[in-house]
Amino acid sequence: MKIMHVDASAKREHSNSRALSRYFIEQLRGQGVAPEIDYLDVTVDTPAHVTEAFTIATYTPENERTPAMKATLAASDALCRRLLDADAFIFAMPMYNWSMPSSFKAFIDNIIRTNLTYVFNAQGGIDGVLTRQKTLFITSRGVDLRPGSPFASMDALTPALKAAFGFIGVANPTFVDAQPMQFSDQKSREAALERAQRELDAVAAQWATGVSTVETDQADEASLTV
Repeated sequence: MKIMHVDASAKREHSNSRALSRYFIEQLRGQGVAPEIDYLDVTVDTPAHVTEAFTIATYTPENERTPAMKATLAASDALCRRLLDADAFIFAMPMYNWSMPSSFKAFIDNIIRTNLTYVFNAQGGIDGVLTRQKTLFITSRGVDLRPGSPFASMDALTPALKAAFGFIGVANPTFVDAQPMQFSDQKSREAALERAQRELDAVAAQWATGVSTVETDQADEASLTV
């Protein structure tokens, strides 16, 4: 299983979302999965923000792009290829002011690309291309945004991620959210992390089962062709 793992917390080694993403990968390995990790830290290698030149190049047909346009799109093209090559995604981030870090928004702006991660179909509609990849979002939130909490209506992160990735084909992403973290007492923070870890344990078991099934099917097919 080739996994694209993206971290987006500015807190680096003090980050809860980073720690949870590492925890999840450890649980996968504990389940017998040997993932190939394609790692990106968008706080270090932040994708360029959209410019006028980027926009013009994106919507220019590929065969009409100038060398300068191709150069403008080169980094974005490479990011899209990394996504297309992966079997699964792990996106880990904190919630900043009710939504995503700006570095991860720049990442999204670079991977929603015409004729790469989405295409126009014969009916004039849009089809996302990233339909086969398992997708996990691991987030940390300062307050409790679960249904029924006073802040539940202020979660702009979950719908934004679902909309952006749904557009490019991710229909059923999994969310594991550690909350509340910042504005809570130590006992509540510990409980939030433990709850997130239990949820990640379950997701790791699900992913491992899927990998085992695929590997078994491939082995059966190989034996039939010998």
